[in-house]
Amino acid sequence: MNSPLLRPKAPAAAQVLAVLRFVAGQANPVGASVIARDVGLPRSTTYQLIAALIEDGFLVHLPEERKYALGVTAHELGTGYSRQVPLQRIARFPLARLVSRTRRTAHLAVMHGRDVIYVIVERAPRQRPLVTDTGIRLPAHLTASGRAMMAQMDPAQVAALFPGPEAFTVRNANGPQSLPALQDLLSRTRTLGYAWEQDEITEGFSSVAVAVLDRARYPVASVTLTVTNRAFPAVGARRRARDAETAEERATRIEDVAKEWIPEVNRCAREISRRLGIHT
Repeated sequence: MNSPLLRPKAPAAAQVLAVLRFVAGQANPVGASVIARDVGLPRSTTYQLIAALIEDGFLVHLPEERKYALGVTAHELGTGYSRQVPLQRIARFPLARLVSRTRRTAHLAVMHGRDVIYVIVERAPRQRPLVTDTGIRLPAHLTASGRAMMAQMDPAQVAALFPGPEAFTVRNANGPQSLPALQDLLSRTRTLGYAWEQDEITEGFSSVAVAVLDRARYPVASVTLTVTNRAFPAVGARRRARDAETAEERATRIEDVAKEWIPEVNRCAREISRRLGIHT
């Protein structure tokens, strides 16, 4: 109990802060036995503190590694602390399992202003590289990733992100080019429970995405699965008629395409949200 991390006054608070300070100072997640040993606490006390910190979102448990890492509440308290690092740590294993189950490339993306940034890319075997590589930034309104997150935002927040025509600087025949068009697309996304895009980012590929929510049920990220259009012969046969479709007809067609993949994408997004503190 002589660890220099502990303070002589307010011992309970000092113990909590010592555990947090220790976990925050590690380059990788750590086990409870290491925390107890290096902080100088009994194991029973350590597990009690860890349980309380998990309950409030300051720590998260990584069950595959039997270790602990900083949670969303801890890094939200720090000014300038990027969400990407804890999200990457929490999301990597569920995303890898998604790719293993579907044998399709998956992404984790976060919003940055009107753009999305892809922070994890798990590439499927034998699928050719896509433009959406790690660190790539793309306009959110043209991507399934961005649409999934914006659909979970308050419409006023979306309007603040796209205050006028100048916000839609990338001209794309398949993407919304005005705030009303974007809000209409996001409304359909909320109804379906997922976002989609076809040929808007990479010709010949379709993507479906589901938002990841934090403890406040705010969309902090999205999980996206990208599938070659060759997997759906009917899609290729209909592409010539695509321009004549209404928005509702196209949404219905994409819904048919997505049925095979959405349950797995939902499963992955829910698992990451659970690790961020949402109890489902």
